[in-house]
Amino acid sequence: MLRHNSVLQRLDLRSCSDWLTDKELLPVIGQNHHLLHINLNSCVQLSRQSLVAISLSCPHLRNICLGHCEWVDCLSLRSLVDHCKHLEAVDLTACRQLKDDAVCYLAQKSRQIKSLSLAVNANISDAAVEETAKNCRDLEHLDLTGCLRVKNESIKTLAEYCTKLKSLKVKHCHNVTESSLGILRKRDVTLDVEPPLQRALVLLQDVVGFAPFINLQI
Repeated sequence: MLRHNSVLQRLDLRSCSDWLTDKELLPVIGQNHHLLHINLNSCVQLSRQSLVAISLSCPHLRNICLGHCEWVDCLSLRSLVDHCKHLEAVDLTACRQLKDDAVCYLAQKSRQIKSLSLAVNANISDAAVEETAKNCRDLEHLDLTGCLRVKNESIKTLAEYCTKLKSLKVKHCHNVTESSLGILRKRDVTLDVEPPLQRALVLLQDVVGFAPFINLQI
């Protein structure tokens, strides 16, 4: 059915990961030039060829999810950025081939991005976050979950440049502490890490089952 459709604007194939390969996807991409949203989350049997095809065929693309697609590499991401000039939301969760240079290129070329996930990638460091902050001033949502090399300095840069930021995920970023997160808390940015006192009270409840203090106003 999809092969004979040429007016698609949204393509969600996250439930097709068990069987979807380049062979099935390329014809669909090749004749649907008006796609705005593509979700390929966990489509592990695809290759960089599919992302290059999307780059060349979908110039109006605004939102793409490539979460857990470990075949995404620097060259294919560059192709996407070079040809899709209107990207606003990019999910690169667990795209572990990507390093700082690829994310920096994305930030420099796609300054209009509002939502970005770099989660679960130990290659990502402060360099990528700082470049994103300085270039993507309209950023509203950033997911850095499990980016172990990210530290306070880049979060402070994020706070300085991204004044429209609404949410930040930094769970399991062990080098990110309240010294940087506190700045964002004061601006009511939604964080997935609780303040230190709240964490201590919850831990106390979990360890000794001592609950009365949990209802204290913090």
